[in-house]
Amino acid sequence: MTQRGFTLLEILVALAVLAIALSAAIKSAGTYLGNEGYLKERTLAHWVAMNKVAELRASGQWPKSGETKGDASMGNMDFLWTIKVTAFEGGDVRRLDVRITPEDAPDRPLTSLIAFVGKPL
Repeated sequence: MTQRGFTLLEILVALAVLAIALSAAIKSAGTYLGNEGYLKERTLAHWVAMNKVAELRASGQWPKSGETKGDASMGNMDFLWTIKVTAFEGGDVRRLDVRITPEDAPDRPLTSLIAFVGKPL
């Protein structure tokens, strides 16, 4: 008489292999979700920085040397921005250093942007 089926040992080995594979898949999915949120936050922060530079250029104003701070919202996220304006010796160009941080963690910069603005005619 022949018996069919798997032995208990074969089933346990198959379950162990399955458990290892599933834990690796869950870990990689968790890493992906963590990175996705971080990249979304950084992308929105960069857009805020580009918007601040575009607003300054579109206003036609000649920025004064110094530092300006404010807040902005984009994509249901709140950010703090800092613009440091540096004058050059020639006087016709200003350097803008834009720094964006999350509102709840102002010591953790998300992005920074350097732009140059020419003196309006």
